[in-house]
Amino acid sequence: MPSNDRAAPRELQQQPARDSDEQQQQQRGGAWGQVEAGGSYSAGRNYQDNVRRYLERADVQADAEAARPRSESEARELEQAEREGRSHSKGER
Repeated sequence: MPSNDRAAPRELQQQPARDSDEQQQQQRGGAWGQVEAGGSYSAGRNYQDNVRRYLERADVQADAEAARPRSESEARELEQAEREGRSHSKGER
């Protein structure tokens, strides 16, 4: 790999202008002051509604059967993956 005595200067790109927080709220249709962020109330409501509808309409038993491991080796793999995931969690271990 050839070495350069001087690296080419990097060109930095400007970030596009951002709307103010109030403008963003108005564009989304939200009222200023409502909690609507990563853990928004509307997202939580939508999730709960979707879970309720799924449980009302779906064949949960058939879905559970379809998700069952197909072999003993697959079951061991899933258990190992679960242990690995739990080892990284802050909660239960």
